[in-house]
Amino acid sequence: MKALLDLLTRTSGTVAPLIARLTLAIVFFPHGAQKVLGWFGGYGFTGTMGFFTGTMHLPYVLALLPVLTEFLAPFALAAGFMTRLAALAVGVDMLVAIVMVHGANGFFMNWFGNQKGEGYEYHLLVIGLALALVVQGAGRFSVDHAIAKGTDSAGGAA
Repeated sequence: MKALLDLLTRTSGTVAPLIARLTLAIVFFPHGAQKVLGWFGGYGFTGTMGFFTGTMHLPYVLALLPVLTEFLAPFALAAGFMTRLAALAVGVDMLVAIVMVHGANGFFMNWFGNQKGEGYEYHLLVIGLALALVVQGAGRFSVDHAIAKGTDSAGGAA
């Protein structure tokens, strides 16, 4: 168990992952707030789940995964808590969005409203940030960094 905790929390003491995780948290939070709270023009939990289960015909549990990921992962990322898991969940969420919805719309975002839907360039940027965090961990000023220091018998994280 200690080895798994160490694997999940070990991180460098640099600030680059801090910048990446805060950026990802800030950009991703509104998407979760749309799905759960109905903020920013979203449909809220009931509307979102109705769309995923009714229109997209996803089983309830599979529909719940992106809703919870998009709402909870930004909080975990902001705190730097279980950053690798949160970032992996966000990356998988965006990969599924590309495969199921946005891939058919091409690469570019729909800036001028002249294509059927949104492309996947935003999703690739999110995946890139998420992968960087999976590889690097949370960095300095994170709960993970504090946990890793506490579990490291040498007295500090790598």
